[in-house]
Amino acid sequence: MDWSQFLMFAGVGLLAQLVDGALGMAYGLVSSSVLLALGLPPAVASTTVHTAEMVTTGVSGGAHAFFGNVDWKAFRRLAIPGVVGGVIGAWFLASVPGDAIKPYVYAYLLILGVVVLVRATGRIVSHHRVRYKGVVGFFAGLLDAIGGGGWGPIATSTLLARGGNVRQTIGTVNAAEFVVTIAISTTLIAHMGVQHWTIVLGLLSGGVIAAPVAAWLVRHLPPRYVMGAVGCLIIGISLFQLARQFLR
Repeated sequence: MDWSQFLMFAGVGLLAQLVDGALGMAYGLVSSSVLLALGLPPAVASTTVHTAEMVTTGVSGGAHAFFGNVDWKAFRRLAIPGVVGGVIGAWFLASVPGDAIKPYVYAYLLILGVVVLVRATGRIVSHHRVRYKGVVGFFAGLLDAIGGGGWGPIATSTLLARGGNVRQTIGTVNAAEFVVTIAISTTLIAHMGVQHWTIVLGLLSGGVIAAPVAAWLVRHLPPRYVMGAVGCLIIGISLFQLARQFLR
């Protein structure tokens, strides 16, 4: 094992999971962005990240459940369609490059980021909660598999933008992600196998350390500050990724 590479990706996994567990998003996006920058093909990057996430999402979801952050009814409505979307997306990614759809995903996230940021200022953008969480779960799972990350940004952003409770939305989305990740990872590994175990173990180790800390932070941080951070994070990631898509 290359220990320098292991430690580097353990640091990436720790920071990514700390952000993901506390804000409900970005583990896959942060990790996949690093792997893509290193030259890994999108399908390989997605397989590597999702393999690590099989453990980190389990620890994160368990921690959120322990701290009472999970709405189990909403969990089922997100997780089951998310599995269906994730399997379809993983099959598609293994057959067709997923880069073509990314600009549209990030444009959508940019709009949601602005909406969430407006809500953080105390202005309610919509008084109606999301009625069909299954639709959100399906598309979040689909895009997560194709893009190597996106479950949290799609699901968390949409639910928060439509008036969802901050703590329970983040906790529920994190818990449902575990089930969706298992489905995506199993499909991708069956098609491609796992090629970079040192990276997987590094991302996994850092993520496991950070997951309980992040779940505790969600329970104690003021909701307005968490939402403000979520909005800024989504906008920042979206603008950065859109710039990369159009300037390369």
